[in-house]
Parts: sequence; structure tokens; C-alpha cells
Amino acid sequence: MKAYMQRMGRSLMLPVAVLPAAAILMGIGYWIDPNVMTGLGDPNFLSVFLVKAGGAIIDNLPVLFAVGLALGMSKDKDGAAALSGLVAFLVVTTLLSTATVGAMKGIPVEQVDPAFAKIGNAFIGILSGLIAASMYNRFSQVKLPMALSFFSGKRLVPIMTALAMLVASGVLFFLWPVVFSGLVAFGESISKLGAVGAGLYGFFNRLLIPTGLHHALNSVFWFDVAGINDIGNFLSGTGEKGITGMYQAGFFPMMMFGLPAGAYAIYRNARPEKKKATASLMIAAAFASFFTGITEPLEFSFMFVAWPLYVLHAILTGISLFISALFHWTAGFAFSAGLVDFVLSLRNPIANQPYMLIVQGLVMAVLYFVVFDFAIKKFNLMTPGREEGEGEETPDIDTTGDNKFAVLASKIYQGLGGDANVTSIDNCTTRLRLTVSDTGKVDQAKIKATGVPGVKVIDDTNIQVIVGTEVQFVADEMNKIRNGAAPISGEPVKKPEAKAEAPKTTAKETELYAVANGKVIPISEVQDDVFSAKMMGDGFAVIPTDGEVTTPVAGKITSIFPTKHALGIQTDSGIEVLLHMGLDTVELKGAPFTLHVEEGQVLKQGDKIATIDLAALETAGKKSDLIVVFTNQDVVENYNLSKGNQTVSANDSIGKVTVK
Repeated sequence: MKAYMQRMGRSLMLPVAVLPAAAILMGIGYWIDPNVMTGLGDPNFLSVFLVKAGGAIIDNLPVLFAVGLALGMSKDKDGAAALSGLVAFLVVTTLLSTATVGAMKGIPVEQVDPAFAKIGNAFIGILSGLIAASMYNRFSQVKLPMALSFFSGKRLVPIMTALAMLVASGVLFFLWPVVFSGLVAFGESISKLGAVGAGLYGFFNRLLIPTGLHHALNSVFWFDVAGINDIGNFLSGTGEKGITGMYQAGFFPMMMFGLPAGAYAIYRNARPEKKKATASLMIAAAFASFFTGITEPLEFSFMFVAWPLYVLHAILTGISLFISALFHWTAGFAFSAGLVDFVLSLRNPIANQPYMLIVQGLVMAVLYFVVFDFAIKKFNLMTPGREEGEGEETPDIDTTGDNKFAVLASKIYQGLGGDANVTSIDNCTTRLRLTVSDTGKVDQAKIKATGVPGVKVIDDTNIQVIVGTEVQFVADEMNKIRNGAAPISGEPVKKPEAKAEAPKTTAKETELYAVANGKVIPISEVQDDVFSAKMMGDGFAVIPTDGEVTTPVAGKITSIFPTKHALGIQTDSGIEVLLHMGLDTVELKGAPFTLHVEEGQVLKQGDKIATIDLAALETAGKKSDLIVVFTNQDVVENYNLSKGNQTVSANDSIGKVTVK
């Protein structure tokens, strides 16, 4: 469930990314002329233009959610899934519109349950997207009989989605009014609790936003459903000073100060290589919240990927409304609790000590930052910028003819359980990082029979296959198989043979050098099961005291991994050496590494290879071990690490390796 929620959160990033710009347009338009929201007087042309431009996106947020979720949750991100998301939303909102419900019941529209007027909300958009994605994943490869073949595959998906939404609409026809009216009754009951009631309202207002049911509560407190009419009375100045506005005032400290501070905490906890992208999202979303009071761009960025944090946000909102109501600090809004409405509220004679809301806001900012920062670190919440394993993309390599990687990929894929078990394929420098439905269904013996160095089961759904430095080619072929672009071959896989080429020189002994200032340790002491078990081969590591990295051997650079954290070197004696900088640093996408070499370059003792930002590694929670491995162990006759467990300087001779 956690993984599913995080996928939802990542999928929502596509529609959420456009919201800050729309919110700012609306805020500027409203700032130019507040009449555009109140309906009083003749609104300014530019104001109307900007508000409607932003509203075209904000007002259709549920549609964006339906399309974005359907696309993001589909197995191969195909446009047919996005179309199905739109179909799903249109079906349910049309069938459950007030006009349609009135026609089905044979009653006038004004007699239709008011719950149906709120059917086109965020919850329905999310539900539509999830159902559409499910239909795509289930039916996009289905082949119908010849007579109906035109509707096979992806063309079948919108049809099945429409049918599924008929069923969902039938359920919602009876369920939605009950839930909606129940929330209205709940709101009416807590409205009698004074400041405590205001706090409870603030808590449930935020908590219900993902479902869209917060509108039911809002109608009780903000409008004239239960005789409160907090917004109407405040704007008209007909309420009671210090009381009217109590269900609005507490939102100002949260939206103008609290949430932006929370956004800063999210940015601070992003991975180093993702800070720039996270900053762009957080700055735009935080400004939208502060200036206009539109919080959806920020809230939906962590609502699903880190739902415990969202619950804390709801609690803090409740606290904010409780405090302002308790001290009778009041202000109100026509649009939302942003800077524009706050400034306009100051001119309203019924506002009571509104400047104290700024003081409260500063306190809420500190509280939000401390709570968000603590929770993100303590519970390792996957807020934007902290996702593990994202962005490890490998080049699209075109392979033709008799390809050993295609055959190897096929055998591994079969051993994993094929399409029925494999859910995602990824790789780092030497390993396939795989997600499966059940690791218990994996035939490890079959995978090991291909000659791979090892298989490592992480948990019930994650497994790694150690392939070697050519892993990206195998991963590419496996993705082709999974996407239907390549067949599953039944050919046997032969263990890689030793290179037929003769060594470039007759030298059999190769000198080994310390790659940095620090402590040399045997590879068996590296805190990684794959390296320490010598699945990739024997070798050593250096725990560096600074970020300057030099070559471990004299030889030629044969490959540099795209994320710059690893490279291959071949010595004149034919030994293939892998230099791997740090553990699990593939996730950093090269951010802490500055390379000073290129492929094909010939290295000699003392040549500088890279500079590493060790502070960035520490911030990202990664170990800095500089690991040196002899990957073609079959050609090694003898290996001697003469300075194991000793402190050395870069370029010191620390041992020798001899070929057969």
C-alpha cells in the first residue's frame, strides 16, 4: 500500500506542477480588482482576463487529476490511459450531475440532493484516474475475436473504463448523498463548540481535501446552511466583532506562513541531486499559498507520497484556527486566506486585531518547519526530492544480430517469473534492481545457471541480480522483453568466455595504488553484501579522508557510467578493474562527482580521476568507500594486498596482482 500511495503521489506531480502558475495569475487578477470575486461594481478587464485564465486550470483540477493519474499509474505511460482517465471522469460527472439525477428521478433540478452539485471534485478525479489506469493495465494487451479485432488492445481500454465507471456511478448514486449529508450534520454539531469547534473544523477541512468532501463542511461554516454564514457576514460587516470570521482567520497564519515554512523543510530534506528541481516546485507552490491562499499545489505534492506529514499538516491547521478563535483575532476572505485577502480584510471594520494573525503566523512558521523537518527525518518520509531510485536512466542502446545480452536477459527474465511476476526493471553500475510481485516465485537456481555472479533478495518484492559492469545492456534487453519489443528466447546462455585477444604486453604483474588519502581495507570488509562476498571479484577499498580520487592502476579507461560514480579500467596485462565511488551512489545521478578523465584515456600512477563532494554524500546518507574490484577474476593468478587495514596516502603502492 505504501508503494501504491507513493506511485499516486508521483503521478499527481504532472498536473500539480502547473497549478502554481495558475494560482498566481488568479491572485494578481484579484489583487488588481477584488470586485472580480465579490461581484460588486464593474470589474476590471485585465483582472477578469487573468482570473479566468488561472481559473481554467484551478477550476478543472479534478479533470487534471483524472488524466494525470491515469497516465502516471499505467504500466507504460501510454496516451490511451490518459484518454481513458478523461472518459472515466466524464461518465461519472455526467451521470451524477444534478440535471441527470433530476431526470432519472423525475423531479425538478432544484429538488435534487445538493450533494450532487459537488460531484465533480478532486476525489472523483482521483477515483476516475485510478480506475482508468487499472483498466489500461488489465485490458491494453487483450486480443478480441476477429470480428471485433478493431476494438482489441488499447482501443478496448476506454470502453472497459466507461463500463467500470457505470458501476462506480451506480454505487455513488446511493452512497455520495449519505456521506455528504453526514458531514453536514457533523459540521453543524461541532459549530456549537466555540474555539474548539473552530479547531476541529480546521483539522477536518484539511483532512477531507483529498476526497473533495471538505466542501460539505465549508457549506456549514462559511455559508448559510446552518445559520453561520461566516464569509457572507464578514464581507457585509453585519456580524459580531471578534466572533464573525473565526472560521476563516486561522487559515491566514497557516497559508501565508506555515505551509511555506513546511515547503522549506521539504526542500532542505531533498537529496542533493534533486534540490534544484525540488526548489523550483516548492518556491512556486509556497508563493502561491502565501500570495493567493491556493494551497493545492503544495499539499498535493506530499499528500500521498508522505501522508503522515499531511495528517500533521491537518493537525497544525486545526491548532491555528483554535488559537485565533480563542483570542478572537479575526479576518476574512472572499477568495482564500492569502496576502491579497489579508490586506483587503484590514479595511473591514468587523476585523478584530488582524495584525496579531501575522504574529501567530510567524510562530506557525517555526512550528511547521520544526514538525515537518523532524517527521521527514525521523520517519524517512518520501517527500518531493527524497524518492529512492528515481532517475537512474540508462542510454537507449541499439543492439542487433546475435546478442549475448538479449539471451542472458531472456533467461533472467524467465527465472524471475516473466510478465506474471516482474513489475519494474532498473539497474545501477553492476546490478539489476528489480521489483517483483513475490520474490518467493523467483527461480534463483535458473538465474544463477546463466553464470551471473549472484542473486540478492532484499525483501518480499525487491531482488537484485549481480551481472557486472555490462548490466545496462542486460537491463535494456529485459525492458524490451517486458514492453513486448523483443521475444523471450529459449536459447541457452553460455558463461562469458575469457577474452581471446592477447595481452598488449607480456607483463604479468600489476602494481596497485591507493586511490585516495585514507584507510585501506580488504573488500570483504566493505559494508555491502555484493562487494564483500566478492560476487563481482576480489579487490580492496579505501575509506577516504578527502575527496581527491586517483587511479588504482595504470591502464586505459574502457567505460564511464552515465552517473559518473563508477568507471572501468583495463591494464596492459589484461585485468579489468572497476572503480566504484561510494555505496548506492547511483541514486545521486552524478551530483557529488566531478570527473577529470574520459573514455579511452590512458592512465599512469598518480593521474587524478575525480573529485568527490564528501559533504554531499554525507547529507544524502551515503558511504564514501572507494571500491576497486577485479571483475575478470578468472585471469587473476595471485593477489596480494600488502597494506591492508593501514592508513595511506594517495598513490602509495599498496599491493600487487598477477595474471595467469
